[in-house]
Amino acid sequence: MTEVAPITLFWFRRDLRLHDNHGLYRALRDQGNVQPLFIFDQDILEKLEDRDDRRVSFLHDRIGVLHEELGRSGASLWVEVGRPLEVIAKLIAQHPIAAIYTNHDHEPYGMARDAAIGDLLRKKGIDLRTFKDVSIHERDEVVKDDGTPYTVFTPYMRKWKARTSAEGIPSFPSELLTDAFRKAKPSPLLSIQAIGFEHHAYAAPAFIPTVPMLHGYALDRNTPGIAGTSRMGVHLRFGTVSVRELVRLAMKHSEAWLNELIWREFFMQVLWHFPHVVNGSFRRQYDAIPWRDDEEGFKAWCEGQTGFPLVDAGMRELRATGFMHNRVRMVVAGFLCKHLLIDWRWGEAWFARWLMDFELSSNNGNWQWAAGSGCDATPYFRVFSPDAQMKRFDPELSYVLKWAPEYGSLSPIAPMVDHRFARERAIRSYRSALVK
Repeated sequence: MTEVAPITLFWFRRDLRLHDNHGLYRALRDQGNVQPLFIFDQDILEKLEDRDDRRVSFLHDRIGVLHEELGRSGASLWVEVGRPLEVIAKLIAQHPIAAIYTNHDHEPYGMARDAAIGDLLRKKGIDLRTFKDVSIHERDEVVKDDGTPYTVFTPYMRKWKARTSAEGIPSFPSELLTDAFRKAKPSPLLSIQAIGFEHHAYAAPAFIPTVPMLHGYALDRNTPGIAGTSRMGVHLRFGTVSVRELVRLAMKHSEAWLNELIWREFFMQVLWHFPHVVNGSFRRQYDAIPWRDDEEGFKAWCEGQTGFPLVDAGMRELRATGFMHNRVRMVVAGFLCKHLLIDWRWGEAWFARWLMDFELSSNNGNWQWAAGSGCDATPYFRVFSPDAQMKRFDPELSYVLKWAPEYGSLSPIAPMVDHRFARERAIRSYRSALVK
């Protein structure tokens, strides 16, 4: 039977929750008869190298949670597999869809996808409405007084805090409006095998950070051997928590953690203002650095076989868990770019493959920071010693011996490069390209 009542689609993407969801709140409040939708995007899935990618498992599990929660509200979740433009075209041909609501996507792929879908919907006379949800401020909302973007973090952070203090942080209690969902009998959820993947076990925190953890964050966050970081990255990436909820918590309990959340938005606006960073250096002169085409060295780095304990432990933690401690990420990235003189884009792509919390803007921004090619980056002549970092932040070797236990034996791996030699080579190579 053909449906008569117009439907408003709410398209879940990076906002996989029913609570404090801006776009969902607007759809439920303003439209009613809201039909939730999720699309397993083949344009993204086909680029993944591993059929047991942990992120797909996390995503599929979260869709299962949404499916159950919506079922308890008497609603159903439409789950589709395909290219979004084709899926949307099919749905509007099959159903009386009056509008599609969703939340902004600031990444280049998402913006191009939404532009194409917007063109299709305009031709059909269907509204596409998108809302800010993945960040407190976005795009060009925090800029200098002359309207130009910030490229240094500290002044951006100050303006961000001033604006947030003046405007406050809104709430969008979508969880209170579930009566406005379109009522329908839930359909069976697609298995992960049906979308071409296998389930892979993963570890992700089930709850937001505790107050004691936040109170100790400033001191503990640099020590990889203890659980001193929030590990909220994967939840922020997929929107299984509300960034507004986390920022309120940070503002109350931890200035250091708040600054980390602001760094995330800083890199988002850098990507939006300077899209060339996806494939090239923010500071274009850094593209002239004579990187070494060292496949064997890169392989040793990927496999955690460099002979530098902290580097090897970090790389093995990444492969084993899909996570790496933040301080260790900085060390392993700096080692690849400066000790091995290998192009930061190789390392960025490796992290993009393995990190559960991979987010393009943060991954790109932090890699370019380590390489010196980004905005507000470490200077090219600053070359961290991995061993000095280990002595300072893992003096008891609790982290290193967990992931690279041979360093506690009589037969550790020999260092693949001498630190002093590598440092001098990096400075010389950078200088040859940058100092004219």
